[in-house]
Amino acid sequence: MTNRLSIPIHSAGSLGDFLRRCRTRLDPASFGFGGRRRTPGLRREEVAQRANISPTWYTWLEQGRGGAPSPEVLERICSALMLTDPEREHLFILGLGRPPELRYRPVDGVNPRLQRLLDSMRFSPAIVKTATWEVVAWNRAAAIVLTDYGKLPPGQRNILRFLFCNRDVRAKQHDWDGVARFVVGAFRADVARAGLVSAVRELVDELCSVSPEFDALWRENEVLAHAEADHVKRLHHPVLGLIALEQSAFSVDGRPDLNMIVYNPVDAGQAERIKALIEQS
Repeated sequence: MTNRLSIPIHSAGSLGDFLRRCRTRLDPASFGFGGRRRTPGLRREEVAQRANISPTWYTWLEQGRGGAPSPEVLERICSALMLTDPEREHLFILGLGRPPELRYRPVDGVNPRLQRLLDSMRFSPAIVKTATWEVVAWNRAAAIVLTDYGKLPPGQRNILRFLFCNRDVRAKQHDWDGVARFVVGAFRADVARAGLVSAVRELVDELCSVSPEFDALWRENEVLAHAEADHVKRLHHPVLGLIALEQSAFSVDGRPDLNMIVYNPVDAGQAERIKALIEQS
């Protein structure tokens, strides 16, 4: 029994099935391939040529033979087939049983849809940060309660710089030592996962030279996950006094290198105080 596309039912959802579907949608002429064709899309040998792999090996992959491909081979096939990021992730899961390593892309800001989501949370501070802990988006509540990121040049919106180099930000932290330890450990894990250890070397060297506390924590080589954070952030606000905010972190859809953090007041009384300050500002 076969489906509408004459592909055996048992192969639906397989690596070979996915590869065939991806190559048949491509226009050979756009890649410089000509000749009469009985079926749409690229031929197997043309995909292999673009991926710089053996045509026999690629044929085996589509036929479910030859064992698991290497991540390097899958990356070349992704480029050859011009796969999107979600398609790349799907190919790795089919081929290796796991998603690919995080692919970091520099970020200057966020799309309007995500910014509107941040702005809809009028009385809950919310930010979006990168894998290198650069704040790239925020709402008005974050600017009033946390830090007015808009007054800072883009290169100075790094959370580690705030925490270790800005006296005002440091003074706001109710438990600076605990926050600092978590931030350094989570930052280390994030940049390693994103393959950015070399890219942040200049930032790390700078912080080590200006902050003995950062230097000591960095040398401890501790790695922490976001789940290990204290989920209540306590701040000494210059107007509100001591406030407590529950913090929740979310990956941004389609951008696992971006992280949205939302801070909600822990009770109705503090929510009213924060609301009043935002409405007056």
